[in-house]
Amino acid sequence: MSDREFIPVRFAVLTVSDTRTIADDKSGDLLVERIKGAGHELSAREILRDDQDAIAARLREWSNDVHIDAIISTGGTGLTGRDVSVEAHQSVYEKEITAFSTVFTIISMEKIGTSAVQSRATAGVANGTYMFALPGSTSACRDAWDGILAAQFDYRHRPCNFVEIMPRLNEHLRRK
Repeated sequence: MSDREFIPVRFAVLTVSDTRTIADDKSGDLLVERIKGAGHELSAREILRDDQDAIAARLREWSNDVHIDAIISTGGTGLTGRDVSVEAHQSVYEKEITAFSTVFTIISMEKIGTSAVQSRATAGVANGTYMFALPGSTSACRDAWDGILAAQFDYRHRPCNFVEIMPRLNEHLRRK
């Protein structure tokens, strides 16, 4: 048991798809369910087509919103020509969280074996906001949340977590 109090984090969920709607967005629904079920807040949710510029613009907009601490996108991380979420994310990142991809791959390997190599899941930080690009499959979103994000967004998690360093993500701006 931790001596720390839980601190809710404000999330935005972005589904990237040319075909999904809110009515059939199972991966987005799962992420919203996990976020709220963990005691966090949902600040925004949207579906965008597979358009790199539109995705990057939304990430920039949300990363500048003081009511959003973390953004999770689902979809567009594969290898096909329409999969542009990774490129959109990386164009916005100030810093990439490179170990996220590695840990996600390890978790995926346990479930889907070498097929995990086809995912380009990524994470980074921009404007003091965490950003995660997850595959579009519900199973992959579940694995990322349950295997990584649930603990990292729980301030009580030891030895360290994303929440405890959130106030310092923009400390470089205060030095100027």
